[in-house]
Amino acid sequence: MSGSDIMHDIWNPWHGCVKCSEGCQNCYMYFLDRVRDKSGSDIYKTKSGFDYPLQKDRYGNYKVQSGELIRVCMTSDFFLEEADKWREEAWDIIKQRSDVKFYLLTKRPERVHKCLPSDWGNGWENVFFNVTAENQKRADERIPLLLDLPFKHKGIMCAPFIGPISIEKYLQSGQIERVVCGGENYDGSRPCNFDWVKSLRQECVSHNVTFCFIETGTYFIKDGKKYRIPKKSTQSEMAYKSGNRLNLSCAIISDLIYPKMNYMYPTIAKIANIVAVNLFAMGAVIAVNVIKNFEMNFQPLKLRLT
Repeated sequence: MSGSDIMHDIWNPWHGCVKCSEGCQNCYMYFLDRVRDKSGSDIYKTKSGFDYPLQKDRYGNYKVQSGELIRVCMTSDFFLEEADKWREEAWDIIKQRSDVKFYLLTKRPERVHKCLPSDWGNGWENVFFNVTAENQKRADERIPLLLDLPFKHKGIMCAPFIGPISIEKYLQSGQIERVVCGGENYDGSRPCNFDWVKSLRQECVSHNVTFCFIETGTYFIKDGKKYRIPKKSTQSEMAYKSGNRLNLSCAIISDLIYPKMNYMYPTIAKIANIVAVNLFAMGAVIAVNVIKNFEMNFQPLKLRLT
């Protein structure tokens, strides 16, 4: 696993979740379910998607290709208590596809140890385990648990980024491979402050940890000014132009930046992401030489002060 791995796809073996912390307040899954006259608190095993990593196309090839990094439980939490009855089968699928890298993200690291398979040992090479740290309180609560758990690859997701966070003392462990941060979207979005992003990036740079700033969020504060950026494409563009990437080959991740597309049109989203990855790779060498200043390169005409 490396900081340059790119997430091409998603796998939702179950859907629905129980809110458990501040980052859940404006959950996008709850918002999108509400748009569809559904309830995000209804938890169920997905029918057609549960065994997705094992599914093949009409030519007999796996739909999830060898070497891909896919994000798991985008509309739930892999370690949700209500999913205990399905998890063993999900672990078996992950084990069968040892050629695929699975990105696990949780707000429940306290449940992880008792939920690991019996043959886990020191961890499986194809699992990249991450905890969410939306603010300092949750960082101090979850990251120590992350460091104590037997995973070979570990990362931190600061999203929604709703408060300043310092994780330097945890980065000193040498266990963290990647830190991702991004602002909040949809109903009730709370602002993300660029000063928080710069501080977090500097800590990652100091410890040679891959850092990705993936989106500004709907409301973004820079130099004391509050900007409203409703379009997620503009949010990701502004995050990219900030230059806040320690590793530029950590491409823009479509299932993080465009959850609505993945949620409602997963096939289209996958195609769009593959195109984006290839375009990014073509321009990466130029980008490395051009984006050196990590101050936000805003285009004021595209933003609106609130």
